[in-house]
Amino acid sequence: MAINELSKDSFKTTRRFYDDKNYPRGMGRSGDFTYSETEIVEQYGVAFQELSAGTREPVTAEEEQFVKVSKGELEPSTDYEKAWVKYQNKTLTPKQFHTVFGSNKAQVNEDDESPADDLDLE
Repeated sequence: MAINELSKDSFKTTRRFYDDKNYPRGMGRSGDFTYSETEIVEQYGVAFQELSAGTREPVTAEEEQFVKVSKGELEPSTDYEKAWVKYQNKTLTPKQFHTVFGSNKAQVNEDDESPADDLDLE
């Protein structure tokens, strides 16, 4: 995945993005993202998060398009938009819980006389 060229004013940030809550060992070690996707999200993730949350105003056309993509108004078309949408899909959707037990409770017939009542456990 080649990283699309960004203008020098787009997605400026002074620090790298790390998500210790969802990826305590790092995004690159999770197996959820490619190396390129990890680099994109770690390099621009702070800006992506601020733009998505509305705490930062877009200053370039690329950022304006990114905001529309993060709101679901447009489909992601650039590598950085695709990487952030993938990150959001991995972290914002609730994780499914699987169990080996069924969800239905066993039905008990109260008219049945249970032999367990007659057991002497001495």
